Formats: sequence, C-alpha cells, structure tokens
Amino acid sequence: MSVDTALDAVRRAPFAMNDILRRVQGEALGAWGWGPTEHPYKIVAAGSYWSLRGYGGPHTVPSMLIVSAPIKRPYIWDLAPSASAIGYSLEHGQRVHLLEWRPASHSNGNHGLEEYARAIGECVARVSGEGTGGKPFLIGHSLGGTLAAIYGALASKDIRAVALLGAPLCFQPETSQFRDSLVSLVPPTSSEAEPYPGSLVSQLSALASPDTFIWSRLMDAIYSAADPHAIDIHARVERWALDEVPLPGKLFHQVIEWLYRENRFCRGTLTVNGARVGPASLSAPTLAVVNTADEVAPMASVKPFLDAMPASDARMIVYAGEIGVSLQHLGILVGRQALARVWPEIISWLKAQA
Repeated sequence: MSVDTALDAVRRAPFAMNDILRRVQGEALGAWGWGPTEHPYKIVAAGSYWSLRGYGGPHTVPSMLIVSAPIKRPYIWDLAPSASAIGYSLEHGQRVHLLEWRPASHSNGNHGLEEYARAIGECVARVSGEGTGGKPFLIGHSLGGTLAAIYGALASKDIRAVALLGAPLCFQPETSQFRDSLVSLVPPTSSEAEPYPGSLVSQLSALASPDTFIWSRLMDAIYSAADPHAIDIHARVERWALDEVPLPGKLFHQVIEWLYRENRFCRGTLTVNGARVGPASLSAPTLAVVNTADEVAPMASVKPFLDAMPASDARMIVYAGEIGVSLQHLGILVGRQALARVWPEIISWLKAQA
C-alpha cells in the first residue's frame, strides 16, 4: 500500500464508522414500522460482487431486468406495498429480475465500469435463457440507469429495449448545479484502491446540492405531515437513506473522473471492455423519464444524449415530481402520482417493444 493510499484510508475511516451508526439509526426507524416490505424473491445467479434476484412472473414474456444503483440498497424499488415499482410491474404481467450490487469490501474485489458492464452482461445472458421471452428489457434508476445505458450502448443487440429513470447521461459544465459543485468538491485523484464509505458519498451530495438533499427533504416532511400515506412513505425513504453501503474506489473514481468531470459517455469517448461507447452506439429502443424537480438528473443531463442517438425509438416522459417522496430524485420509484400516471406509460411502452 502506498503512502497516499494509506493516508486516504485514514481520512475515510470516520465515514466508515458513520456508516455503521447510520445503519443503527435506520434499524431503529425500522423497529417503528418504517422498514422495507419486500416481495419474495430467489437468488438465481451470483458473482463475487453481485447477485441476481428473480421475482417471478410469466415465462412467456421478456424479463424486466432492473439494474440497481450501487449507491445504497436496492429495496427502494420495493419499499412498501403501496410504493413498489416491482410490485406494480408484477401486477401488470411483467417478469422481474433485479441485479443487486454487493457492498464493496477488500474481500470481493475493487471493480469499475468494465466489471459492472460484464456483470450486467452475465445477467442478460441468464435471463434471456429462461423461459421463452427472449432478450430482456433493461431498466435502471439514477446511477443504475447510467450503467444500464452504458451496457446498452455496448451490447444493444443483446437487449430488447432500455428504460432510464432519473438517470444522468450527460455531464458537461452547467448541466446542473449538482454536477458543477460535485466536480469542484472532489479534486482530481488517481487513488482508487480503498472503498468509499456510503456516508462520505452522501455528505458530498449534500454539500453539492443542499437544496436537494437537505432543505427540500425538510419541506417535504412539512408538506406531508397532514397526509398519513405521504408521511409514511417519507419516513420509509428516510430510513432507506440511512442504510449506507460502501462503493468500490475504482467505480467512484471512474464515475467522478470519466463521467462527471470529462463527460466521456455523452461525448462518445468512453471505452468499456475495448469498445468505445456513447449515444451513437445505443441503438436499442430507449425510454427516458425525467423529473423536472430533480437536480441530480435534470432535463439538460438527458436530452442531449437522446438527441445524439441514431434514428431509433427514443422517447421521453416528463414527470413533475410530488410531495411525500422525501427526495425528488426518488419520486419516480415511490410516488403515488408516479405509480398512478407514469408507470402505466412505462409498462405500456415495454409491452409495445415486446
């Protein structure tokens, strides 16, 4: 271990301890009834740093393969019976799988974009071979959507379509205050050996956009106070936000440097597993959902990418956000209006591609 790597590990140590404390706080909220209520699933495949969940559904339809974000736990997709994108999909005839990333540690390796793309490829091959549905849909939210788009650009022929929910794709300067502040907060670094504690990532996000990660959450709690359903989902999201997981140092470094700072993916200069990928190489039908109240993945971080794609089926749904979701960035997964108005369009679009 180099001196710089050792010093970096020391700097991160308090945040690693904070991860444990935040998880204990989250468990306390769970004891009050605000923990996740997930649908049953089976682990149908696994690697050293990932596992593939199978939730069931008809074997005659293409699988909806969810690429979860490696930041925090994936049960945000299945938070409660009344706020579950997975539950909604199962109820509307979808076969559902979810790719879960295991928390980074020294024992399971230090992985970056190339390894994550390979894992997605393994899961695509696995679900394609199940039943008679053929090639799957890829669907992802936030960084999970970015990873799904990168894989889609790498192997469009292996998937049926890709749906990107609140997923940033372009990172040029002035795309958003969040992007510009995050880049200024994290200095260029070659250190990528040590895992990044989840609470360190959370603190960087809060510093980059306090309106998004602090003040809007407080206002959402106030606006939700008179609505039992809204305050219940708000509390469950807050409990989820405390459930921190560390990121691989290599992935964190590449996301900050290659995507946020250098905008390689949108510029078409990102190389993954020996292939250069960008909007021109994503030829699979693509659906993007943009929340106009979301600073993390605003319109300016999505539309330029869609505009640069080849002439294929690229569609955008605009969602205005809502109260009772704590973080607007999560509204598309847990919001009442999202599940009532946007998800029917998502499922209809997926069925049309099938």
